[in-house]
Amino acid sequence: MSSPTTERIKESSEISRFDPAVPTRAGLLANSRLINWSALFFAVLQSACSAFIALNGVRFLIGVGAFAAASGALKLADRMHIDAVRIPMMLLALTGSVLNLVVLWQVWRLRRRPASAWRQTAVPKQKLTSEWLQFTLSILTLVLLAAEFVAHRILHAGG
Repeated sequence: MSSPTTERIKESSEISRFDPAVPTRAGLLANSRLINWSALFFAVLQSACSAFIALNGVRFLIGVGAFAAASGALKLADRMHIDAVRIPMMLLALTGSVLNLVVLWQVWRLRRRPASAWRQTAVPKQKLTSEWLQFTLSILTLVLLAAEFVAHRILHAGG
């Protein structure tokens, strides 16, 4: 003997198997594949749109650069490249990058000390990434300073 509620549940499950309005497992799988492929399609479409927008920005920068060259804005930049401005800026960049490297060396040295091992916790990955980015940028600054120094000596050797 079964209750009326149990009978209704059995009837509804039998009806849903044959009812085209109720999705089956295969139908749900096909729908999810359609959603996945359409999402991929729209992602590619958005990437293409972003690429065109970026190219428009590059063309804009080229146009602005050409306009600046034609209008004499580069002459102002050339006048600012005097020793009274260039040398203090180079010294400031040199001091900042060397100071940054010294601080990073001190942090890394203190972390490796056996005396600090008992309170040492795992350094978060974001902090390590930040430290290595600072290290890389400091080294890059030193390389660029050296390149500017050598290039200035070569270009202005006669003057």
